[in-house]
Amino acid sequence: MSMKNEGAKDKVTGKAKEAMGKMTGDRRKEAEGKADQAKGKAKDAMGGARDRADGVKDSLKDDKD
Repeated sequence: MSMKNEGAKDKVTGKAKEAMGKMTGDRRKEAEGKADQAKGKAKDAMGGARDRADGVKDSLKDDKD
């Protein structure tokens, strides 16, 4: 599973936890949801950086041929 897919999964899970926490008044669950969303955003950013690095590596590789 790619970093971006993992990030999307974490964000969706986080949204659900946050919503459940708000509905039940469980502040801890709400906070866990927000933390999961932040983790998902970080994974998305890392995945994007990795994709850009791979693109640069591939373009440099093509230049050598």
